[in-house]
Amino acid sequence: MKFIDESKIEVIAGKGGNGIASFRREKYIENGGPDGGDGGRGGSVYAQADRNINTLVDYRFARIHRAKNGESGRGSDCYGKGADDIVLRMPVGTVITDIASGEVIADLAHEGEKVLLAQGGIGGLGNIHFKSSTNRAPRQCTAGTEGETRELQLELKVLADVGLLGMPNAGKSTFIRSVSAAKPKVADYPFTTLHPNLGVVRVSNEKSFVIADIPGLIEGAAEGAGLGHQFLRHLARTRVLLHLVDIAPMYEGIDPVHEANAILNELKKYDQSLYEKPRWLLLNKVDLLQDREEKVAAFLKEFTDFDRYFVISAINGEGCKELTYAIMDHLLAMNEQEREAAAASAQETDADII
Repeated sequence: MKFIDESKIEVIAGKGGNGIASFRREKYIENGGPDGGDGGRGGSVYAQADRNINTLVDYRFARIHRAKNGESGRGSDCYGKGADDIVLRMPVGTVITDIASGEVIADLAHEGEKVLLAQGGIGGLGNIHFKSSTNRAPRQCTAGTEGETRELQLELKVLADVGLLGMPNAGKSTFIRSVSAAKPKVADYPFTTLHPNLGVVRVSNEKSFVIADIPGLIEGAAEGAGLGHQFLRHLARTRVLLHLVDIAPMYEGIDPVHEANAILNELKKYDQSLYEKPRWLLLNKVDLLQDREEKVAAFLKEFTDFDRYFVISAINGEGCKELTYAIMDHLLAMNEQEREAAAASAQETDADII
């Protein structure tokens, strides 16, 4: 299935049914009173996060989603039937934005999360609501209201703890194959990865984290070179970025330091908050170096914009296990800090209430 991470759709809620002006007509009853019922409500449109869906491909080809109208009221005090709501199931991690206003309607970050996209119309009132001591035969009734109509932008941001950055052929796909059960395509030419891949890294029976591999960036991506920035959105939810650098490039004239700086420049152009995330440097393909210590030291002397660094070889797994343990420890420490911060915030709230 083709990976599709953005789409535009139109949602149209149903119109409310009209109320009716009707009077009771039965044998032996000459002047029956008003008995016109209300119209039924129109169907609403909801979105719900579903972990069993991975892409937005269903919404690339089905762009209009329309709920049914409510039924009109009837005589004999019969109300019209309300229309059923429709629920659009979307991948966990979908961000829904109103195109007209630019407002973010929902960020479906949790399984089962449900949000209203378009409210159905309200049914009109029948004439039974207008009777009074002075108006015993009302002929008034109201029409149902129109349902909401919205044009929406859907944008999928995959949920992962760790994200991979790097130039094409830096070894990102090989790395994710080495540390997880994911099997992205690997080849000896650039842009082998054409869509994001997710892999679950299991450190122990009870500890694991999710890692995301996106297509490689190249210098000038902000101006549309290569695949551009279209996949960087998938790193927005990550907590740690792993910056892979090919320390032993295949072709002469390629400077690893220049390529590493080019990636950071593209990251800054895309999103400053993404650039400020914790970023670890991975010096990959050290198995191809004869004088690895000298080459690593020379690289680190010129490139210092990182939090931690590791020397690895994704092809044979050298240094990968130690790296996954370090990532797991870092994520657990972050979880503990967040719990402490939440507890402190709750205590402050309780104190304010008292």
